[in-house]
Amino acid sequence: MQEPKINLLIIDDHQLIIDGIKGLLQDESDIDLILGANNLVQAIKVVAEHIIQVALVDISMPENSGVEVTRKLKEISPETKVLALTMHEDIQNITGMIEAGASGYIFKRTSMDEVLEAIRTVARNEKYLSRNVQAVLVDSMKHKSDVTQNSTEKVVNLSVREREILSLVAREFNNEAIANKLFISERTVEAHRRNIFTKTKTKTIVGLMKFAMKHHLIDFNNEL
Repeated sequence: MQEPKINLLIIDDHQLIIDGIKGLLQDESDIDLILGANNLVQAIKVVAEHIIQVALVDISMPENSGVEVTRKLKEISPETKVLALTMHEDIQNITGMIEAGASGYIFKRTSMDEVLEAIRTVARNEKYLSRNVQAVLVDSMKHKSDVTQNSTEKVVNLSVREREILSLVAREFNNEAIANKLFISERTVEAHRRNIFTKTKTKTIVGLMKFAMKHHLIDFNNEL
């Protein structure tokens, strides 16, 4: 399957990083345009002048944080997918970016092959969390689960189908992929997802995954 054509925006206050990524990706046939911005103001100007499929965003910038940049980009250009590329490997930054609207999160110590895979994945309107990011999320969830394991809070009773869908959501399947795998309609998938969020009293995917780990609703070691 041919990858979609991608216009890429790299947002980083270090021009050397922008130039380096440009140099490494410029010969990729599915990347049409690579632009750079050193701050939010420049980024806004770029998305106003170009259709940007993917924005590669650094988290630590002197004028605006990656979370602020992500929120603003999603506000003015909802179709642009944000991919965090950062040295920060803590749960606070990961969840902050995801909740702000980022479609993916990878560490700067990753290989350029994985960076390219992540760019292509989010460009297809899918989520991308590197294995290292997944490990941080799982460790955080396990820690919170251990702290609260003696809680008397009632465990949510999900149906077998809801548990199947929850398991696939944890593996980054979108509604169409879930429907195809389980041989049901996307409308049915969406109905089950609404029920899962209602039963667990969560509002975001991150919140749902934390809840699922806390209550042992799925086995993250096997699913991620």
